[in-house]
Amino acid sequence: MSIKKVTPHPSQNEALIFERSQTGRVGYRLPKLDVEETNLDEILPAELRRTDDLEGVPEVSEVDVIRHFTRISTWNYSIDLGMYPLGSCTMKYNSRLNEKVARTAGLVDLHPLAPAEEAQGALELIYRLQEDLAEITGLPGVSLQPAAGAQGEMTGVLLIRAFLDKRDGEASHERRVMLIPDSAHGTNPASAALAGFTVKTIHSTAEGLTDLDHLRQLCAEGGVAGLMLTNPNTVGIFEKNIREICEIVHEAGGLVYMDGANMNALVGVARPGDMGVDVIHLNLHKTFSTPHGGGGPGCGPCCCSAALEPFLPVPRVVRDGDTFRLDADRPDSIGRVKAFYGNFGMMIRAFAYILTHGAEGLREATETAVLNARYLAHKLEDDFDKPFHSDCMHEVVFSHKKQAATGVHTLDIAKRLIDYGFHPMTIYFPLIVEGAMLIEPTESVGRADLDAFVEAMKDINREAETDPELVIGAPHSTRIGRLDEAAAARKPILRWKPDQDTLTKTA
Repeated sequence: MSIKKVTPHPSQNEALIFERSQTGRVGYRLPKLDVEETNLDEILPAELRRTDDLEGVPEVSEVDVIRHFTRISTWNYSIDLGMYPLGSCTMKYNSRLNEKVARTAGLVDLHPLAPAEEAQGALELIYRLQEDLAEITGLPGVSLQPAAGAQGEMTGVLLIRAFLDKRDGEASHERRVMLIPDSAHGTNPASAALAGFTVKTIHSTAEGLTDLDHLRQLCAEGGVAGLMLTNPNTVGIFEKNIREICEIVHEAGGLVYMDGANMNALVGVARPGDMGVDVIHLNLHKTFSTPHGGGGPGCGPCCCSAALEPFLPVPRVVRDGDTFRLDADRPDSIGRVKAFYGNFGMMIRAFAYILTHGAEGLREATETAVLNARYLAHKLEDDFDKPFHSDCMHEVVFSHKKQAATGVHTLDIAKRLIDYGFHPMTIYFPLIVEGAMLIEPTESVGRADLDAFVEAMKDINREAETDPELVIGAPHSTRIGRLDEAAAARKPILRWKPDQDTLTKTA
C-alpha cells in the first residue's frame, strides 16, 4: 500500500467563515421594528464599544453555515472512524449506552445546590461508585471529588503530606523528598512540587523496571516521604517487584502513591491495595468510559488505605441507614480540591460502564487490552526497534532506531500514518526512549483493525528504506501538509484578519 500526493477534494478547500462572507447575505429574517430604532452609539458607553479593525460578523446564509461546519467536521478524526493508538491515553470506544444514561433527565438537570434530601438518587450513585472503585483497587477510602487525573494525583500526594504531618509532627518537615522514576509522567513531579516536596529521580534498569538498588540508596539518604510509581510503568511493563518496592519505601518511613493512568491493564485482574500501595488516583475519563481528550471534563478519583481515609477531601458522601448525605465534619481533611463534588456526569458514565460489564466483563476488557498490545508487539518487532524485551502489558513502546539510519524519524512515521487513515501514536514519550513511539490499541480494537495498523506500519518501514523522502514529506493526503509545530505552538495566530483581496471583494 502506497499513498501518493493527491489533489484535495473540494471539501478540503473550505474557506474561513469570514472569507465566505458576502455583503447582505443572511440566514434569517426578523419582523419589522414596532418601536423607534435606537442609535447604539448614543446609549452604549465608549469603553464597551469595539475599536479594533474587525468589520462585524460574517454575512452568510443558512446553507453556507451548514455546509461550512459540516465540511470542517469531516476533517476531524474520531473514535467512531477508527482506532486511536495513543499510548498512555487509553483512547477507547465506549458504549453509547453510557452516554444515554448520563443524559437521564433527573440526573442531568439536578442542581448542585439541591439539598441532600432532594438528591438521594445522585448521592446513592456516587456512594455505590465509591464502593465499586474501592473493591477494584483494594483501597477502602475513596473520594470522587478530583476533576482530572492530575488533580487526583495531587490529592493523593497531599494526603501523604497530611498523614506524615500528623504522624511525625514537627519531624515531618524533615521528610520532604518524593521519589519518582525517570520514566514517569510529567504531572508526577509537578504534583509533588505543588505539595511542597523535593523530587529525586529513580533510575530504570535495562529491562525498563525500577532500579531497586538505586531505590534503596535514595531511601538510605533519608527524608523520604514517599514514592510516586506508575504500574504498569510508562514503558508498558508491569513492575514485577512491586511488593518489594513498597516494602523498601515503607521501611524508610514513606508511603507509596501509584499513578492509576495505566489501570486499563489491571482492572479485574490485580488490585494495587493488595500490592502494598497506600494511595492511587484513577482516570475515569480513560479506564471507565468518559470522553477523553479536548481538555475535559474529567474525573480523577483518589483511593487510599484506611489509614489515609480521614484526610480525604470534604465533603464525603456517606450512608446513614437508608439515606445518603454529604459529610463535611472531617477535622483531618485536606479540604476541598474542587467546587461542589466534582464532575457528576463523568461519575454516571463510569457507574454505567461498571454495571454493564460486571466483574467478568471488566476482567475480559483488561485481558483483551493486554492481548491486543502484545499482538502488535509481536507483529512489529522485526520492523521497529523494541528497546525492552519484557512482555508488555496494555501498551508497547518502539523507537525509530532502525529507520533513523535512512533519515526517517519518529515524527515522520507518525505523520505518514495519517496518510494511511490512522491517528498517530504517542511520540517522543516516555523520555527515556530515544525516538519513542508508544502504542496502545485498547480492548475496543478488533483483529481486522489491528492487522490493518500492522500492515500500515510495515509499509512505512519499507518506504523508509526505499523512498525515505516520501515519509519525511508526509502527510500528503491532508488539507494542510507538514506544519512548523514549534512555531504554531509558540506564535499561534488566534484571530483572522482580512487581506487586501478580501477587503476589495467585500467593499
